[in-house]
Amino acid sequence: MNKVNLPNTIPIFPLSNFILFPKTTVPLNIFEPRYIEMINDSMKSNKMIGMIQPKASNVKKINPELHDVGCLGKITSFRETEDGRFLIELKGLIRFQTKKEVNTDRKYRVLEVNFDSYIEDLAETKEKLKFSDLELIFKDLKSLFEKKGFIINWKALEKQSLGETINALAMASPFSLEEKQILLEAENLDIRKERISQILSTYNFDDFNNTTIQ
Repeated sequence: MNKVNLPNTIPIFPLSNFILFPKTTVPLNIFEPRYIEMINDSMKSNKMIGMIQPKASNVKKINPELHDVGCLGKITSFRETEDGRFLIELKGLIRFQTKKEVNTDRKYRVLEVNFDSYIEDLAETKEKLKFSDLELIFKDLKSLFEKKGFIINWKALEKQSLGETINALAMASPFSLEEKQILLEAENLDIRKERISQILSTYNFDDFNNTTIQ
């Protein structure tokens, strides 16, 4: 994919405390009528939707105010259940900056977006970071994940590219909504790695209940 193929307007799925990162794939269970309509429309066109977080202060509103940065995803797997839900897999492609909301006759929201600041998300560049650079972060993340009762297949992660691993950990982490948004908006992998380290440094690991992972 290149910049020419990127849409100027995208349907969006505002989901609180859930962030899609480039080069990661997530499963979604779609059941609300407006988002059933959105997925139907997307499957008939370019199979792309945007994931973006509502701001924490108004997350319960019908049309909450949104963060400025989200991630465009492409539907890579689609299945309809007997009770009318859609089970999809969405692969993160590139982050976007919101320009404005577009008025339409659809039940879901549509944004006009700009990708210029994040074109590098599409590049298959050689990574400067090495897994050895992340040993301390992985150690702290493992501790945090385990104490929060999360189970992570670390061996599987290490088979991915470093970018995929950093983004997958950032997405799955038990960080707050605002902390995850900071990670999403980090300019590149180096900065995202530093942001993860900074966030981890604010956690007192003794505050978490120690959960044994079998």
